[in-house]
Amino acid sequence: MFQRIQVKNRWKSLLKPWEEIDLWLFAACIGLTFFAGIMISSVERNQGLIDWWRHWVTGGVGLLLAIIISRCRYEILIEWKWLIYIIINLSLIAVRFIGTEGLGAQRWINIGGFYLQPSEFAKIGMIITLAALLQATPTPTVRDMLRMLAIVAVPWGLVFAEPNLGTSLVFGAITMGMFYWGNVNPGWLILLFSPLISVLLNNLSMPIWIGWVVMAGVIAWLSLPWQWLGTFATVVVNVVSGQVGQLFWGALKDYQKMRLTGFLNPEKDPLGSGYHLIQSRIAIGAGELKGRGLFHGTQTQLNFIPEQHTDFIFSAIGEELGFIGCIGVLFVFWIICLRLVIIAQTANDNFGSLLAIGVLSMLIFQVFVNIGMNIGLAPVTGIPLPFLSYGNASLLSNFLGLGLVESVANRRQRKKMWNR
Repeated sequence: MFQRIQVKNRWKSLLKPWEEIDLWLFAACIGLTFFAGIMISSVERNQGLIDWWRHWVTGGVGLLLAIIISRCRYEILIEWKWLIYIIINLSLIAVRFIGTEGLGAQRWINIGGFYLQPSEFAKIGMIITLAALLQATPTPTVRDMLRMLAIVAVPWGLVFAEPNLGTSLVFGAITMGMFYWGNVNPGWLILLFSPLISVLLNNLSMPIWIGWVVMAGVIAWLSLPWQWLGTFATVVVNVVSGQVGQLFWGALKDYQKMRLTGFLNPEKDPLGSGYHLIQSRIAIGAGELKGRGLFHGTQTQLNFIPEQHTDFIFSAIGEELGFIGCIGVLFVFWIICLRLVIIAQTANDNFGSLLAIGVLSMLIFQVFVNIGMNIGLAPVTGIPLPFLSYGNASLLSNFLGLGLVESVANRRQRKKMWNR
């Protein structure tokens, strides 16, 4: 009896440092990673590749890192924010000089046969830096917001220049999500996007565009501290953006326009820009309710869809596991998002809360865009599906984000779930 008590106490002492760990979050991420290996194996069954095994190995390394990070104190990262910021920028600059080119972009650094993609880790570094800045300014002013935007603009510009449109869009989603959670005026966030909306609407409908310019002016009048100057500047910027956007659109070649709008009507270029989307929709539609069965999808097994083990892994899930499999995957992602929100709500401090929201913004944006891309509701941008798409750097960065959030969860006090 005494020995049993000793063993029990020993286990308690070993588990105590992780007693507040969010097991649901860990289980969901591990489950998706394991499931991804099975689907990648199915996709590559007739090609003799072992990417599924590499995915599991990388996931195991990522899980180990996440467990170690969850044991560390996340608060010390505030003191290291500028060093982290400098490192991510230097790594992105290094890509320009010693990077390896692939698929028309220079994004990778070859280190002993391991291809490191700095832009993936830059997302985590940017979350840490932005969270540290926002926690120091509980009520950001316009000047504070512009200063933070200037800081974000440096790594964003380096990523965009690779070129890497997908990751640069993720940077934008992270920034907007953390700004909103960091009490930045929602009107200012709308104004940040207003020039882009003006570009889109001016090419769609002139009356709608004019209405948007007027609305942006009203938002500026109600939210900006310098009403007359701010409203005038907002209207001018939106008018100029709309006109300049129209000029640029007219200057684009037909094939360039198809790349941007091909998802709206992929049948216009079925062997070019629309090929991925058409084949992906065929695969998902063929799966119907229950799917054709694992290792039995015709589109999947006959390799009709390029990059199916990376950006288009969801199409394989849809064909082989059907609507039920797709809903199951979405349900697991919903659990991940729910747990991240709960951790953000119950964090001990604003820094921890912002870290959780930054990771949430990163993951949820990638999920929406990638799945939208697979079902033909978004253009092909090269954004991976978190934990499911094959890619060592992407998977490791996701687990690093998981480790940060679990560190926040591990040091929180028990609170009411929805008390912010």
